[in-house]
Amino acid sequence: METDFVPALRFKALTRFYDPVVRFTTRERSVKHALVERASVPENATVVDLGCGTGTLTLWLKQKYPSARVVGVDADPAILEYARQKAEDLGVDIEFVEANATDLPLDTGSADRIVSSLFFHHLQPADKQRVLSEALRVLKQDGELHTSDWGAPANLLMRALFFPVRVLDGFSNTRENVEGLLPWLVEKAGARQVDQHSSYNTIFGTLRLLRATK
Repeated sequence: METDFVPALRFKALTRFYDPVVRFTTRERSVKHALVERASVPENATVVDLGCGTGTLTLWLKQKYPSARVVGVDADPAILEYARQKAEDLGVDIEFVEANATDLPLDTGSADRIVSSLFFHHLQPADKQRVLSEALRVLKQDGELHTSDWGAPANLLMRALFFPVRVLDGFSNTRENVEGLLPWLVEKAGARQVDQHSSYNTIFGTLRLLRATK
């Protein structure tokens, strides 16, 4: 299992600022709505939001696909409290699970979709591969993985704007993101039909959306 985890904004004291920071710096509504639409969740399916954080994406998934069983997973108990409170305030039925993504307490082949936003860049290289292998274990055959995360910068300006993120979140764990290696890592974990289909330039760099099939 992961020996530790990186809080959403690196330091636990900044967790309460996570939602406004993400909202105003990452084109959150456009990016996450595109991720939700692209997931195209079937009726009565099971969807897992990996590294769900404060649960914004988790909530939007449940609102878009009300018949689905939606499970939010995160290793940070403090941020899960924010997520649970948001779901309770909106009267939305979501399962939130505290767990490390390298060892998911979910049955093999139990999920139709796994989604993730701004999660993989927090992981060290070895853990990225372990988490991807675990995600594919949990997915059903022909199930889909959908991610949104920092990717190869679209230009020199985007590369420069991404530098503060690397300072805050760490250079070793963001290296594969900035080099555009996440699709290759997903293929290495055993996925097929890996498609990095959309990109969004933001004030902190380029976000890229990826879809892969088990």
